Amino acid sequence: MQRSREGISFQIQHTQEPLTIIARRKTAIAIVGGVPVGSAHPIVVQSMTNTDTGDASGTALQVAELAGAGSRLVRVTVNNDDAARSLPEIASRLADMGVSVPLIGDFHYNGHLLLAKYPAAAKTLAKYRINPGNVGGKRRDENFRTIIQIALDNNKPVRIGVNWGSLDQDLLTTLMDDNARGVQPRAAKEIYIEAMIQSALGSAFIAEEMGLGHDRIILSAKVSGVQDLLEVYRQLAARCDYPLHLGLTEAGMGSKGIVASTAALSILLSEGIGDTIRVSLTPRPGGDRTEEVNVAQQILQSLELQSFNPQVTACPGCGRTTSTFFQHMAEDIQTYLRDQMPAWRDRYPGVIEMKVAVMGCIVNGPGESKHANIGISLPGTSEEPKAPVYVDGKLMVTLKGDTIIPEFLRMLEEYVEKTYGAGMPATLG
Repeated sequence: MQRSREGISFQIQHTQEPLTIIARRKTAIAIVGGVPVGSAHPIVVQSMTNTDTGDASGTALQVAELAGAGSRLVRVTVNNDDAARSLPEIASRLADMGVSVPLIGDFHYNGHLLLAKYPAAAKTLAKYRINPGNVGGKRRDENFRTIIQIALDNNKPVRIGVNWGSLDQDLLTTLMDDNARGVQPRAAKEIYIEAMIQSALGSAFIAEEMGLGHDRIILSAKVSGVQDLLEVYRQLAARCDYPLHLGLTEAGMGSKGIVASTAALSILLSEGIGDTIRVSLTPRPGGDRTEEVNVAQQILQSLELQSFNPQVTACPGCGRTTSTFFQHMAEDIQTYLRDQMPAWRDRYPGVIEMKVAVMGCIVNGPGESKHANIGISLPGTSEEPKAPVYVDGKLMVTLKGDTIIPEFLRMLEEYVEKTYGAGMPATLG
């Protein structure tokens, strides 16, 4: 059965093909250091360092870690002389490590000064991120034009990134005053959103007027509330065809940041809005910065827009699964897949599409295992101590005893070699 709604076509059937085919909003294509950003290309995951950019060694290491996790673009803060001076060295260190990820410079307040003062930094960066709300007080337009001219001189694209927390106050005041004089004044939040959109589009107009190509501009309009983000991006998407960078700014820590970002980005991406994404998580002290990359990838893979890693389906457990064996097995398999992927990614084309099921009892175990490429249904409490293994939807063998995990891992490895070794992904029957 199929139905169509607002450009999205749904295939209601069990298959390895995506369940949803999402019609992307058509955009221009911007090239950022060789990475295309726009509707004709896969959505780009990007990230941002939290090191002192003046520390070239530490920043290069974190950029390499983010790139290794799958970030295709990495943004660095450029806020002072030390940061700007360090950019060529950071790029050199990355080249020595064999890392070629494009670097994006994040500028606020003094970007026009730093880019003019350090031409090597301007040349090193693959893109300049400009915040039109804080590019420089009363000389805002003049300073913005300075950055655009440097972008033109170096043949660089820009992202015009408007933020709710640093909005152009002159523009906002003008719109608020005009609204107050209206016959039926709109809510203040509506005016804030309109100001964000006008700031982004007005700045893009100035950039194009100076000669920057339409395909050299990416826009963003970030806020910290999910519903506000949906509203501003829906309106912005309807009023231009620039590629859009999605992200919930200051999303927060832990589960709050992950859930809020997932809620906002998933809705917009499902509507075909968004060409590059970043998940702005606040890491715990000493936490792993690459978590934001992993979350962004999982959002795209959960929406079946892209595949990055094999996926493990595991039941949450209940009174039927009082043993923790299936939980340990699911974790062991997830770890095994993660450890193997650096070698498997090139050796086995298509393995990123593989789905593995580790289920804890007879209720959903056989069914879920049949829908995976390879799956195992472990015995629940008081069930017969055996574990049927399904391969491509068919019962292959039933495992018993204390060697279930190593035997299943052996079968998994054999399946990968047989199915993906020749570059031919498996399909469910």
